[in-house]
Amino acid sequence: MADARTLHRPLGFGVAAIVLLLDQISKWAIMGPVALRERGLIEITSFFDLRWVENYGVSMGFLVAGSDRERWLLVAGTALIAVGIVVWIWREKAKGDVVALGLVLGGAIGNIADRTRLGYVADFLDPHIGDWHPFLVFNVADAAITIGVLILVLRALLVREPKVPAENVDAV
Repeated sequence: MADARTLHRPLGFGVAAIVLLLDQISKWAIMGPVALRERGLIEITSFFDLRWVENYGVSMGFLVAGSDRERWLLVAGTALIAVGIVVWIWREKAKGDVVALGLVLGGAIGNIADRTRLGYVADFLDPHIGDWHPFLVFNVADAAITIGVLILVLRALLVREPKVPAENVDAV
């Protein structure tokens, strides 16, 4: 009989593959047919725009790669994190955590692909309230990573696994 880890692994890796596919298709569309790189900004609604941003760093502009060496260090660091997530998915028994980890893994690989291929991560989703932009411009991979991490944190804080009763141990 298979344990929970074996049953949930395909789910986690499947979620990662779907996120990666959606991320790369959206970036292809934005850079290709939509030509956002050339246009810079497309106003969609009063609260959402498509805005071209080349992100040379990681979240919120931290660790900006100013050279090729720094770029490849970011790729290597992100790849190490992705490998850690793969190991975590492989060992994880909780289905909810596996789904969340799949979101993070797919997003990480999507951004690694950009940084490797382009030298930067292509960001383009810009929700706002009037002139106030409470979020940085992001992409599908970033959204998946954020949602995955939030699920992991919420599950860690709110979900309690049922306690398994300890077996009676006879005293010697």
